Amino acid sequence: MEQVEAQVEAVDTREPIDPRVRRTRQMLQNALDQLLSEKDFDKISVQDIADKATLHRATFYDHYPDKFALLECLVGGRFRGLLAKRNISFSGCDGALQAIALGVCDFITSIPGADCGSQRQLEGHMESAVIAVVRRILLEGMAKHPPVSMRPELIASAASWAIYGVAKEWMHTPKRPPAEEIVTKIEKLVSPILSAGR
Repeated sequence: MEQVEAQVEAVDTREPIDPRVRRTRQMLQNALDQLLSEKDFDKISVQDIADKATLHRATFYDHYPDKFALLECLVGGRFRGLLAKRNISFSGCDGALQAIALGVCDFITSIPGADCGSQRQLEGHMESAVIAVVRRILLEGMAKHPPVSMRPELIASAASWAIYGVAKEWMHTPKRPPAEEIVTKIEKLVSPILSAGR
């Protein structure tokens, strides 16, 4: 989980990064994004990504260990962007957990082919990236009111996996109910996890 968080945080705009590094990473992410609209992820090679970004293959490896790490950064960055656009953070107040869960539901259903399983190779990496972002948001919120009887990392990990797991199950449900309906159920399931350390 920490490795995924490190990869996803590599595109986090809160820490200063050399503008050239940021620009190169953005070029690689844009290239992957364009290629994903043309063909399935499993058919995309590192060379395809480098060519599309007009960079050398070695430059790709200077920034990412493989195409899966790039994908996780792309997904994590997009999900973080969606949450930022909605001004979502975890404060522990009513509605914060529902807002995060709704963000997860909206994001995973926005990925082309995710609900029908046509992009199977994407699924695990999308899952890792989204869970890492949710975990980080929960940890940031818990830092303001730390739990006393349990490590915050344990609580945030359990809660983030639960949020994503229920959202994923909902996404694959035939004739699924509206997202707003499932987030109340997610809140009922996850609230006890978040209050476990109190």
